[in-house]
Amino acid sequence: MQKKSNIGNFDDVLNSLYGAPGTPQREAFRREAYAYCVGTIVHDARKSEGMTQQELAEKVGTKKSYISRIETGNVEPSAGLFLNILNILGLTIARPL
Repeated sequence: MQKKSNIGNFDDVLNSLYGAPGTPQREAFRREAYAYCVGTIVHDARKSEGMTQQELAEKVGTKKSYISRIETGNVEPSAGLFLNILNILGLTIARPL
């Protein structure tokens, strides 16, 4: 088996693209990545439950457009709203063992 000599460290890639941890550029990237992940979780769980954005919005007390913005990663919901959404969609947060 041949060894790959061009395999790098992913931290080096992140540093070169978004700056070192703690820099404004890296923090902006982190926020965007988290928003994308949260949106994907909400979208996939909502679809799995057969629920529309409008139905979810009504259950959590917000607008359909806000649910859409969450799902597309354009906004991060508050912790309280996110937990409420998870509860309505039948999800829980668990810490790995």
